[in-house]
Amino acid sequence: MPLPPGTTIASRVRLNQGPEIPWLGLGVFQTEPGTVTRNAVAYALEAGYHAVDTAAMYRNEADVGEAIRASGIARNDVFVTTKLWFTDQGYESALRAGRESAQRLGLGPIDLYLIHWPRANSPEDRLDSWRALLRLREEGVVRAVGVSNYTVRHLEELRAHSEVVPAVNQIEFHPFVYDPELLRYCESRGIRLEAWAPLTRARKFDDPRVAAVAAAHHRTPAQVLLRWGLEHGVIVIPKSVHRERIRENAQVFDFSLSGAEMASLDALRGGARIGMTNPADIP
Repeated sequence: MPLPPGTTIASRVRLNQGPEIPWLGLGVFQTEPGTVTRNAVAYALEAGYHAVDTAAMYRNEADVGEAIRASGIARNDVFVTTKLWFTDQGYESALRAGRESAQRLGLGPIDLYLIHWPRANSPEDRLDSWRALLRLREEGVVRAVGVSNYTVRHLEELRAHSEVVPAVNQIEFHPFVYDPELLRYCESRGIRLEAWAPLTRARKFDDPRVAAVAAAHHRTPAQVLLRWGLEHGVIVIPKSVHRERIRENAQVFDFSLSGAEMASLDALRGGARIGMTNPADIP
């Protein structure tokens, strides 16, 4: 599912459950609740972003909602994602957590609600959480449901017990943690991959191959990493709290990478993960 020609910051891709999600969004992981989060969201909306990704665990859902309401932008023009934390896995607890997230955001239906991690007390709890998400969708609390940090094994477990295919699988995705098998699996089943930590949290900006591609295009390493993800047909949600960097991260739709450059960056796979937990280790 490659990036369509002519894609811009305003472009969206339709999910298998109906809603359309922008290709670029602002992530607010580890963004301090309060003024810092509200300002970051305001900067992003000002720069033309149309999506914000938060989670119950981030403790800033209310600030995301407040910033969107204060922007004056129509609610339907901003796509909002939040997530179910693993301590709320289970049917009744997931129902409660989803409703509480919607209340904290204060924006009406959540556009996309994800199971944050496959970690749970048992596979049964994980499947019960998915049933709860489907009920929240039926009730109109959320518009689409998906998962995060799921491996092929976790997705196969879900497929064996549910006819509903996740709209999104949000995973760590950048050249150093690049899983072609998972990408192909999701593409074959209509699941959109979404990249968290697409900028490697700036840890790989000085890698020689990333730097070389950036220099060839007169771009920053951040812009090259985002463009690489987009050209793999992956939605990207870079995180920043700085107005200029938020603007810089949006300027990735007016250049492209050659086949040779993509192959060079693809070959970086196999590096250390940015996240502390490897989803493959979760039973």
